[in-house]
Amino acid sequence: MSMIKVFENRESQVRSYCRKYPVVFSRAVNSELFDEDGNRYIDFLAVAGSMNYGHNNPEIKKAVVDYLSGEGPINMLDMYTEAKAEFLQTFNEKILSPRGLDYKVMCCGPTGTNAVEAALKLARKNTKRTQVYAFGGAFHGMSLGALACTTDQASREGGSVPLTNVSHIPFDGTPGIDSLTYLKWVLSDDHSGYEKPAAIILETVQAEGGINVASVEWLKEVRRICTEEKIILIVDDIQIGNGRSGNFFSFERAGIKPDMVVLSKSISGFGIPMALLLISPELDIFRPAEHNGTFRGNQLAFIGGTAGINYFVDHQLDKEVQRKSKIIENFIKEKILPLDSRLTYRGIGFLWGIDFGAIDPKLAIEAVHRAFDKKLILEIAGRQDAVLKIMPPLTITDDVLNEGLAIVEEVFKEMFKA
Repeated sequence: MSMIKVFENRESQVRSYCRKYPVVFSRAVNSELFDEDGNRYIDFLAVAGSMNYGHNNPEIKKAVVDYLSGEGPINMLDMYTEAKAEFLQTFNEKILSPRGLDYKVMCCGPTGTNAVEAALKLARKNTKRTQVYAFGGAFHGMSLGALACTTDQASREGGSVPLTNVSHIPFDGTPGIDSLTYLKWVLSDDHSGYEKPAAIILETVQAEGGINVASVEWLKEVRRICTEEKIILIVDDIQIGNGRSGNFFSFERAGIKPDMVVLSKSISGFGIPMALLLISPELDIFRPAEHNGTFRGNQLAFIGGTAGINYFVDHQLDKEVQRKSKIIENFIKEKILPLDSRLTYRGIGFLWGIDFGAIDPKLAIEAVHRAFDKKLILEIAGRQDAVLKIMPPLTITDDVLNEGLAIVEEVFKEMFKA
């Protein structure tokens, strides 16, 4: 007997994903999910990018289970522990140092929005300026500071208070607007009406904003402007980081170094809540406990995070993502775009979007429902929710990836009567 009634009767109306996928899941293995009746689903959502290394990744799971089988502490605030020491050493030796990055690591509360809040506070503390610039199409979280940086109307309305001290700039590729010219104007014209900001916060690829990929040239110029104007550059790598772009950090392709980097979602390797703020050492000026949280010492997240980094490096996951990314892009170009000349696409690595905006935005959610009926989990994003989002776990096998893409093709052929 299905358990759905208990959720409908007892869980808050705020629930959302379960309305798109109204079944009770009971098992998860790599890129496959199974419901209570044993039906198999292919996962092209990866729990919003928090399961980059697949569900129940056996190597990462073993590390977590081994730790749980002993008597190691589980939550320790910010006290020193062996698990945290191993994570910090591994992160530095295998991720930061090889990339020439020298960041201090701040362990924040368990969600990405908490780390965004920490970054905003620290930028303002360093510069003594209150304003922040974010970009149209941004999503940075649902707590009030991060929400002020976020632009979608539905999320902002949920705040129910004025969202202040953030100004928004058009993102790279905004139709009809030269984003860099606009940014330079607001910073240089004493009649622009904009205050000089403490920080500019950006996603190198806007995921919830519609899979908007910033160009390398744009990212380099924003970095140059921030340096010249003494503005702190914050890169939000929560969803597009941890290997999803084809590199561990999404900004690597541009050869830039942000002043701060926000990580969450897959940084724990196993879907365990964890969020980090990486800070250029000279900016690390918080007083003790000036930003804290009870669960910033989640030891299972440190264990999973260490195992996740080892898995990423040992399996050369960056190269695998780059290889399999071409499978997705070629599929979209060869199988989907020919069905209707008004369809467009964009993406990078293992994050792709097919845009229905020029036809009918409602077709995106129709595609999600049709795909779910065929046992494939997809999501929507962007303006008017018009973009169909493809975001599998990075560890998906070629055969399951192609099986899922074949379902996408079936759905599009049905919708366009091909």
